[in-house]
Amino acid sequence: MPRLVREHGATQIVVDGKPFLVRGGELENSSASSLAYLDTIWPKVVAMHFNTVLAPVYWQLIEPREGNFDFKTVDGLIDGARNHNVKLVLLWFGTWKNSMSSYVPDWVKGDEARFPRAARSDGSGMEILSALSPNTLEADSRAFAALMKHLKEIDSAEHTVILVQVENEVGMIPEARDHGALANTAFLSPVPAALTDYLAKHRDTLAPQLKQAWESHGAKTGANWADTFGAGSMTDELFTAWTEGHFTGEVAARGKAVYPLPMNVNAALVRPGRLPGQYPSGGPLPHLFDIWHAAAPAIDFLSPDLYFPNFVEWATQYVRPDNPLFIPETGRVNAAEMSANALYAYAQLNAMGFSVYAPEFLKPEEQQTLGEGYDLIRQLTPYILANQGTAKMVGVRAPSQFDGTVDLNPQQFTLGNYTFDVHFKEPAPISVGARAETEMPGAHGGLIIQLDSDEFLVAGTGMIITFGVSGTEKAFAGIDSIWEGSFVNGAWVPGRNLNGDDDNQGRYLRMQAGKFTMRRVRLYQYH
Repeated sequence: MPRLVREHGATQIVVDGKPFLVRGGELENSSASSLAYLDTIWPKVVAMHFNTVLAPVYWQLIEPREGNFDFKTVDGLIDGARNHNVKLVLLWFGTWKNSMSSYVPDWVKGDEARFPRAARSDGSGMEILSALSPNTLEADSRAFAALMKHLKEIDSAEHTVILVQVENEVGMIPEARDHGALANTAFLSPVPAALTDYLAKHRDTLAPQLKQAWESHGAKTGANWADTFGAGSMTDELFTAWTEGHFTGEVAARGKAVYPLPMNVNAALVRPGRLPGQYPSGGPLPHLFDIWHAAAPAIDFLSPDLYFPNFVEWATQYVRPDNPLFIPETGRVNAAEMSANALYAYAQLNAMGFSVYAPEFLKPEEQQTLGEGYDLIRQLTPYILANQGTAKMVGVRAPSQFDGTVDLNPQQFTLGNYTFDVHFKEPAPISVGARAETEMPGAHGGLIIQLDSDEFLVAGTGMIITFGVSGTEKAFAGIDSIWEGSFVNGAWVPGRNLNGDDDNQGRYLRMQAGKFTMRRVRLYQYH
């Protein structure tokens, strides 16, 4: 079965006995509801070199009448994936999708007495089902278990589906917590022992904000939420994280009991300065990891939906020993930036997978650029998988702030006996009165992989790299050769030997801006 395995310091998805790197695209939320519409997407999937498609399964469609299941859309999705030689990550659009309950069946939507809604502080209802309802939990869990049973029956031999996301962007908005009758009763009841026991056991590693809130109120057990953590929106968010996390974890556990595929939950991230309820409060965000781990042990890892410019900053927060990086959704930048982010995530952050959102709606030129970046990753996949978690690979990215400001300062990396100084600006000419350096156009990023003591693979875009010898000022690094080329059926096929004007007379390696290229570089030392 597909499973998570930790190898040489990195967690990887193993499929049919081999490590697998998810090179994916997540379909727009309505695309998988029509098999005819899917037929228009599969050729784009192939052209962009995806090996995985992330696609929703809709509770609304698979259980149109209570207890009667229709898996036609699921079967068609799996058949399409198999016919185009791609794997699937299924997204369970159950009780929540982007915090709301819009994908539940009409027999759930229309029975508020049986399936109560979350309420605002003024008592008015929301388009969100309450996580405190046993009836809703049972109905969602039953439907999810039925889906997993069906997957076991039709896919346990072929393993087309390798991972399942449970719910989608769980969280509470526009208030920090549910104020319905069930929720208010739970909020005034003792904090569950499962949570306070977890806090005590992991006291030294708790998120600072959570640890401070708990300890400053006496590290209590057996007290209600306000007495345990203090009154206010932070505690409201902790409550939401626990209640929705517990609900999601119970759904996952019911499904895993039937067919134990790896399972994750994704998070909508936070803009600067926003308070809980101004963003989806209680989702699996870094400051709430402890709550989610305690509430949902059946969930294997937590994932960021990363649409903000400060990609490096956010992605890094999801890399922890107990939480490998998987990026199910990313976008709102051009395809070159997305491809550069992918190379960085795989190489520097040991990402198991990277997926762009709604690739079927990218402009043709953007699809082509993304395809070029993904094709490069496809060729490099064996080397990426072999070197994740080791000291023989680094990812390179010119990081951005939330406002889009890019840090173009040079970066230095050490691999083996050599240093690599990566520049994102055009070097000034070697002459009197030379102009200041100017930014190379386009995206900046890539990776470097050490093949042996003196040989390296470099891939990416918008970089100029100079070389040095690590640990000594008495030796210099020279360029023996730079070969362009590609991997065909796993074998290196060289193109031109880039020398003279192409490496500035042996001074540097230039990775062309606006294109994703790969170079095989051999260095030497001299005095």
